[in-house]
Amino acid sequence: MTGYSIQVMIVEDDPVAAKIYKQFTEKIDGFEVSVIASSGNEAIAYLETFKPQLILLDIYLPDMNGIDLLRVIRMKYRGIDIIPITAANDAETVTEAIRGGVFSYLIKPIDVKKFTDELTRYKRTMSQLQIKKTMDQKEIDTYFSLADRSKREPADQKQPPKGIDKFTLMRVRDKLRFEKESVSAEELAILLGITDSTARKYLEYLTSLDEMEVDIQYGSVGRPERKYKWKKK
Repeated sequence: MTGYSIQVMIVEDDPVAAKIYKQFTEKIDGFEVSVIASSGNEAIAYLETFKPQLILLDIYLPDMNGIDLLRVIRMKYRGIDIIPITAANDAETVTEAIRGGVFSYLIKPIDVKKFTDELTRYKRTMSQLQIKKTMDQKEIDTYFSLADRSKREPADQKQPPKGIDKFTLMRVRDKLRFEKESVSAEELAILLGITDSTARKYLEYLTSLDEMEVDIQYGSVGRPERKYKWKKK
């Protein structure tokens, strides 16, 4: 699949979440987000003229259930792959998604590493399936066995402690990666529209993970100010 971009449609009614998914999708080599739809009917309208290879689908849409949209897509556009990204974690929804032939299923708030790993796995799988003419049982098992995959992939995702929200952490990380200058907790709070104490909590957590550099600046009056900068690795 060298030189080929996987065309992606995002179906998500939260514009902030949709923007974040787009950013992280396009950071992965070989992916391009061509369309963002904010409702099920908008997605169906887009599909009349544009056929993505992959859809990142929210289940809770303002005009329809994402599972119903999944069924419509399966009926009319069987060649499109789907990965739900949703807060819906009830067994019935997950069961219906599996019956609808989804490639994977990601629970909100998403873990960035999990998100990246699943899209990378999707790209690798599609590439391998294009090359293969026939497969033996062992090779087929690698595509269908989640248990085997979990053994192959390293489980090094550290769960954030209580009080650290994954979605907010993703926003903080995404913002800091592109900041050229160091920022204080107060400055980050303004950039993200959060409280100073929340910004400080997330900055200190990232510092504990060795993701931030801390510079203590001493002024003429008052207490020293801590400034944070993303570590380039």
